[in-house]
Amino acid sequence: MEKTVTCIMIVFVYCLNITYAQTVDISSAKKFAVSNTHVSIYDSGNKKIVHLDAAEGSRTAWLNNINFSTGTIEFDVKGKDVLQQSFVGIAFHGTNDSSYDCIYFRPFNFNSADAARKNHSVQYISMPQYDWQYLRQTFPEKYEHTLTKSINSNSWFHAKIIVHANAIEVFVNNDTNASLIVTPLNKYSSGKIGFWVGNNSDGDFANLTISK
Repeated sequence: MEKTVTCIMIVFVYCLNITYAQTVDISSAKKFAVSNTHVSIYDSGNKKIVHLDAAEGSRTAWLNNINFSTGTIEFDVKGKDVLQQSFVGIAFHGTNDSSYDCIYFRPFNFNSADAARKNHSVQYISMPQYDWQYLRQTFPEKYEHTLTKSINSNSWFHAKIIVHANAIEVFVNNDTNASLIVTPLNKYSSGKIGFWVGNNSDGDFANLTISK
């Protein structure tokens, strides 16, 4: 009897530690709430691609009815090697189009011969107080970094973002070494999540999963 109870407790504790992974349905533009941009969905092989059109200013395609606090966000993303016209990433802990945390990439810097530009390949911002200009001027190189792996600026790559209460880690293409580790600047604890593009940028996104 004691052995049976012990086995049940072990199974129970194990189940409590299982990570819950959710593959997010992005098969329709109706899954998103957007402003100042257009979302289109198309097929490429066996996956659905979400495309955000370029426009002035940064824009987020928020996913309807999904709230995110802490956990792991994974997705595939593709920008382009066009200077100052490819800012692609994910926003989370969103209250509205102006208040959110965000991790984004600058593909046009991935393989730059300029070391300073290459160090600006991945960026953390926390809007509205902490945009990239303020962070770069006030904390140089602290909230942006080069990538740990070489990536073609015009190719798809995989992003994995682990959001803890007191830290955010960014990994690319299944590398075990983080390309960026930061401490969140705002006290956002939960909110909306969505694909993000920057000023005059379009972008392609696919295979979004959220693990808690």
